[in-house]
Amino acid sequence: MLFPTSLRLPWRLAGMCLFASLGLLLFPSAPLRAQAPQAGTFDATTLRQPTALGMNWLITAGDNPAYAQPNFDDSKWTVVDPNETLLRYFQKRPEVVWYRLHVKVAPNETGLALQEFYLSSAFEIYVNGQRLMAAGSVAPFKPSTFDAYLFKRIPDADIATGLLVIAIRVHISPSDWAAGFPGLFSYNLTMGQENALRDSSWLSIIGLNALGWFGTITGFGLGIVALALFVAQSHQREYLWIFLLFLAGSLRLLLTFYRYFHNGPTEWLYLTLLLQIAALIFLTRTYFALLRIRFGGWIRIVLGIVIVSMLIGQVATANGTGTALFNLISFTPQSALLAGVIPVLLIVHLRRGNREAGILLVPALLNALTIYFNLVFYVLTQIPAMARSVQRVQTAIFFPTVGPFTFNLNDLSTCFFVLSLGIIIVLRSTRMSRQQAFIESEMAAAREVQQIILPEQIEHVPGFSIESAYVPAQQVGGDFYQILPAPEGSLFLVIGDVAGKGLPAAMLVSVLVGAIRSVTEYTSEPAELLANLNQRLVGRVAGNFSTALAARIFPDGSVVLSNAGHLPPYLDGQEVAISGALPLGAKAGTRYETMRFQMPRGSRLTFYSDGIVEAQNPKGELFGFERSRQISMEPVASIIERAKQFGQQDDMTVIAITRDAAAVRDAQAQKVAVPAPALAN
Repeated sequence: MLFPTSLRLPWRLAGMCLFASLGLLLFPSAPLRAQAPQAGTFDATTLRQPTALGMNWLITAGDNPAYAQPNFDDSKWTVVDPNETLLRYFQKRPEVVWYRLHVKVAPNETGLALQEFYLSSAFEIYVNGQRLMAAGSVAPFKPSTFDAYLFKRIPDADIATGLLVIAIRVHISPSDWAAGFPGLFSYNLTMGQENALRDSSWLSIIGLNALGWFGTITGFGLGIVALALFVAQSHQREYLWIFLLFLAGSLRLLLTFYRYFHNGPTEWLYLTLLLQIAALIFLTRTYFALLRIRFGGWIRIVLGIVIVSMLIGQVATANGTGTALFNLISFTPQSALLAGVIPVLLIVHLRRGNREAGILLVPALLNALTIYFNLVFYVLTQIPAMARSVQRVQTAIFFPTVGPFTFNLNDLSTCFFVLSLGIIIVLRSTRMSRQQAFIESEMAAAREVQQIILPEQIEHVPGFSIESAYVPAQQVGGDFYQILPAPEGSLFLVIGDVAGKGLPAAMLVSVLVGAIRSVTEYTSEPAELLANLNQRLVGRVAGNFSTALAARIFPDGSVVLSNAGHLPPYLDGQEVAISGALPLGAKAGTRYETMRFQMPRGSRLTFYSDGIVEAQNPKGELFGFERSRQISMEPVASIIERAKQFGQQDDMTVIAITRDAAAVRDAQAQKVAVPAPALAN
């Protein structure tokens, strides 16, 4: 079961209800209780199908090995109806009781067998004085798990006698007495042909668990989807909790399935409990994450109390030392959390307009009703006169049958919970698809705006040859540049890189480009421009910043340059040494230094954004400064292509300005060496 709460207060009673349902399920044509000519006997000579030994048995308290012998006189033993609680037959509660049943069989019959399921944590079954099967140790008491289907063939030699005496030695612990229906119940023991018994066991396992298995397996598939969503959206922690919740449920299902065919030490119960505790934790975290509630100290304390009570209750159950009041108290914290706290939180957040809370409320309320009914039934079963009536009502409410299948409320709430989470994920995916479409349309609009504000065709400035290329890493980028004619026939250039990518960076680019065009209307001084841009960005960009470099190139080759944390340019393949500075928007009142140097005739000045230097190959190796310097004299398109092939990680911008292109051709023709850059402050 996915919900960790399948409240186990009346665990024996719940099991008995399952068996009662199973009798109606598998053998509808047979009477619920086989008719015997007298108490403590059963005529199996005409047995045609597996039959539960739910007729009246003989019982006595105490422990005597002679009770197993076929010739023992049991005529004075008490007649008991296994459909009734033993609380009606015993005022004192013995630790060990013996049952006996005389079964008449056809001497020529072969292949008869007994099937036991869910009888007790310590028992022995004898046929004609020989022990046929057992679980745990009756005396000294050592319990074991007892939810496996045990099959044992009755020896043909015993069948040939025509009469079988089945004797059952059962240890009834305080926990068993507290459960309401201790000892043998009407469908714990079944007789029939061995193959038919195995087939009917498979039918009962499938019929009783189909709904629960469907919910768990479907939930695990949903958990895989949730895990994929968490990988893509790691900030949505609820997807991780959903996956872990269904993973714990699936592991618990595998363990439960294994235990259907193997009894083992009670330590197995602790493994089941650990998975149940894990599922409870992940379920609670799922609710809190979906409701956007902080998983704070108070809920951690509540969970701690629940876990401790579950551990204490499991220890008592495993050792058989529990009492009715103790069981009730130990399961109260878990009940309060799942049937009280969670539904109330869902109702509160539904009233606040949380649609997902309303979707989750249906399975939560169904689970809460299951817990409330279990609590009421558990209390009522402690009254012997009401136990059987309560069992019938509980069977009708909790285990209705449809054809070959039994549907219990806990499995039904699990399926509704899985369905609710599936609906939430689908609604979220639909909403995200719409948001993604909206964002893509916004990005397309931003790209159109960016294409307008970033120059595609640069205005011709006499005396200079200009090349430029810009390749964003995404639809829109954070690089920007402007190349404008300036007074005195000079050329004014600004290149920069906004921190970040995507739409926020593109919006900041728009702000900067607009500011550049505004400022250059009244100044062409690089340092003054950067100071003005810095003041406009300080305190307005939510911690973002931008590098920038501004340069003014005069017709005579004089270059005036100021830098705000940007990469230095290359002059004829050599890096221009410039001082560093804070980027734009980092600090108010920042003053930027002015650098001056000469650009000889025919020389080339190349500007990069850091996307060139920081290109990275699959091995994690950077393109680096040295490679960037070596290719700085190549055509701009070639520089971009080489960096992209190496591995583009960021926006790439390259601008190359050549002074007096005609002089370049003359210099190449005359093979005149290009002088090194001369720098001046």
